[in-house]
Amino acid sequence: MVGAVVVVLLAALGITVAVGIVRSGGGTPEFVAIDQAEGGDSEDVSAGALYVHVSGAVARPGLYRLEGGARLVDAVAAAGGFAEEADDAGVNLARPVSDGEQVVVPVKGAVPPAGSGGAEGAPGGDSRVNLNSATAAELDTLPRIGPAIAQRIIDWRTTNGRFSAVDDLLSVPGIGEKMLESLRPLVVL
Repeated sequence: MVGAVVVVLLAALGITVAVGIVRSGGGTPEFVAIDQAEGGDSEDVSAGALYVHVSGAVARPGLYRLEGGARLVDAVAAAGGFAEEADDAGVNLARPVSDGEQVVVPVKGAVPPAGSGGAEGAPGGDSRVNLNSATAAELDTLPRIGPAIAQRIIDWRTTNGRFSAVDDLLSVPGIGEKMLESLRPLVVL
């Protein structure tokens, strides 16, 4: 019985990665040399481009340029898929990735480093709320954030662009230092 469940889960994971590879076929991910990503003679980052550093247990770790709206499955596919030793249950392939994010795919049995974008929190994936992509309903799940403040966060994001630091929340009306400190461990960019 357990063996059948494992086979079904592995098949589902394989299909998910394949869908990500096919989905990214129109806008093929591009490996970016480190000197280009640090502001060398590379082209300007377009509004829809994301630069994501994929490391850990993947076939080809590196810095990849993905299309806006990319998900973790796209980043893993760009890096050649999971390595044999990857703890593929330690990442949430469905979650959106952010520009400038580092994704660390953990090795089976290893504890991922904090802030890696890999498997913080529960084995199903990062349980923190992404300030740059969360809906009002997702923001409303945070303590002391109701529908009104959730909407103010989205309005701030619409007006000012992506949050570049969690401290940017202080610019949202109704969020002060005390609330920021309670939210800090629960949110990610």
